[in-house]
Amino acid sequence: MTARTPSTPAKTIRVALVEDDAGTCANLARMVATDPTCLVVGGFRTVQEATESLVRLRPDVVLVDVNLPDGTGVEAVRRLAPLLPNTEFVMLTIYQDGDVLFSALSAGAHGYLIKPVRAEELLGAIHDVLEGGAPMSNVVARKIVRSFESGRSLPPPESLAPREREVLELLASGAMYKQVASKLDISLNTVLTHIRRIYKKLHVNSRHAAVERYRRMQ
Repeated sequence: MTARTPSTPAKTIRVALVEDDAGTCANLARMVATDPTCLVVGGFRTVQEATESLVRLRPDVVLVDVNLPDGTGVEAVRRLAPLLPNTEFVMLTIYQDGDVLFSALSAGAHGYLIKPVRAEELLGAIHDVLEGGAPMSNVVARKIVRSFESGRSLPPPESLAPREREVLELLASGAMYKQVASKLDISLNTVLTHIRRIYKKLHVNSRHAAVERYRRMQ
């Protein structure tokens, strides 16, 4: 990784909060503000407020509570994800229920953290999800593993676009993200965008899982 210098400042990460508890929202905003590369661009209490405002703000990352006064954070993500293809959604909630977890991931969330969350965990998740990762609390990751062990079936995969297939085939061959970008003559950010869409369509949350599911589809 190239060292950051004063001549190459970090891109500001614009973060929005969807949280109905004022105290929790303020605490999250304080945590985010401790990272000089992050900027909180808004906090919203309801699904309606979030839906109306986030399409205009177009933040990089949205931290979403599940339990909101007029609906659920899952529903908010389901509405917003198609409208904000370049925005990452991370659920931040007390709920560890498997159905809520899988509903959130199916709706378009790429991260799921259990409250209370530490500042370093929260900030790590913000950076991780923007780099194509799927940050999750340990207890959540274990639930996903157990769901596979118990034979829980995934939803049927959606068909991949030709370019998405090219990206996935290169990943399956062992190519790294930068190599994929070079071979396809596209930017690294475009590669990451394709990968996020592939994860969503295949209902997976890692490169290994995407490759394995793609091979089973062949």
